[in-house]
Amino acid sequence: MNEQISKAVEVLRNGGIILYPTDTIWGIGCDATNAEAVEKIYALKRSMGKTSMTVLVDSLDNVGRYVKRVPEIAWQLFEVADKPLTLVLPQGTGVAENLIPEQGTVGIRIPKCDFCHGVIRRLGRPIVSTSANLTGYPTPTTYEQIADEILSGVDMVVDPSCESPEATHHASSIILVGEGGEIKILRD
Repeated sequence: MNEQISKAVEVLRNGGIILYPTDTIWGIGCDATNAEAVEKIYALKRSMGKTSMTVLVDSLDNVGRYVKRVPEIAWQLFEVADKPLTLVLPQGTGVAENLIPEQGTVGIRIPKCDFCHGVIRRLGRPIVSTSANLTGYPTPTTYEQIADEILSGVDMVVDPSCESPEATHHASSIILVGEGGEIKILRD
């Protein structure tokens, strides 16, 4: 796995995009601070405009680096989550501008995946995670379901042996957190 992490970090540092396993489903990712790389993902997925893409960080300590002021309830939600959770938080900052929609929010998740943690730590920045499908098509839940267009459209396909044995093969829950701490479940 270390060799795959090193190769992935090299691709990301050079502005490339990767197809990689997370603790949920396979994702397409790039350096979350590189707007040109983010644009490559939009083009590959055939997305029109800014669509929701999650930013993965390696620890709770790093959440505050990408949100101007994290609502108190968000810390509590991250701490008690017993399954993969993405929080859509107000006032995103520190990531590529084309990752932040008009509302100013940013979706953040802390994966429980050795591969993801290794890449994020070695890169020193968060990475994008978006489902490995073309916009409007069903989300593949396993590597075998990923379309050839996606497989051939990335700069690196991580070896499937790097997939965590604990991978859920289900997308994360998503909760929108307002500046005043109000919450809305977007996907359970």
